[in-house]
Amino acid sequence: MAIVVQLDRLLLDRRMSLTELSDRVGVTIANLSVLKTGKARAVRFSTLDALCRELNCQPGELMVQAPGPQPGGEQGEG
Repeated sequence: MAIVVQLDRLLLDRRMSLTELSDRVGVTIANLSVLKTGKARAVRFSTLDALCRELNCQPGELMVQAPGPQPGGEQGEG
């Protein structure tokens, strides 16, 4: 299973640009782009809280678990 960030969909639904979100949450556009493209390896709770506050969403709307391999070819323990 892989975690998928649905930032594009939320931005589109809210008619908000990545630049506007960056200004509102105090996270650089570069860091938001890493998150948006699924290349982020971690997210601080403070960042997640700020994103959810500005996008008026719950964490489960921003990130979902989807079938498929994990990024980087990592395998879960089992």
